[in-house]
Amino acid sequence: MRFERQHQPLMPFRGFLGRLFSFASVAAGVIIVGLGIGVLGYHFAEGMPWIDALLNAAMILSGMGPVDALHRTAGKLFATFYAIFSGVVFLTVAGLLFAPVFHRLIHHFHFDNHAPKRDH
Repeated sequence: MRFERQHQPLMPFRGFLGRLFSFASVAAGVIIVGLGIGVLGYHFAEGMPWIDALLNAAMILSGMGPVDALHRTAGKLFATFYAIFSGVVFLTVAGLLFAPVFHRLIHHFHFDNHAPKRDH
């Protein structure tokens, strides 16, 4: 996932779409791993059925908040750390999704069509 350098031309739009897809794929992988951690944690630490654990993990990971009340100390501790972890996942995914777009925009406005000048 390399970006073009300052004096290189912009990547063709088709290649840019491929770059967007690859970054979105990595972001989806991060979300899936984060969701899996949440499902396992809610299931084993709080004793929730799998579907309820999935729902709670998805709601926390998306920033919506918990659905079910927590009753076990282990579940409450897990939910505390999972909420913090989810904030980091959110920022990571946002960075992965916006990085190619911001890079292309900045590269477009800073690209110099002339060779770099050298001092002799």
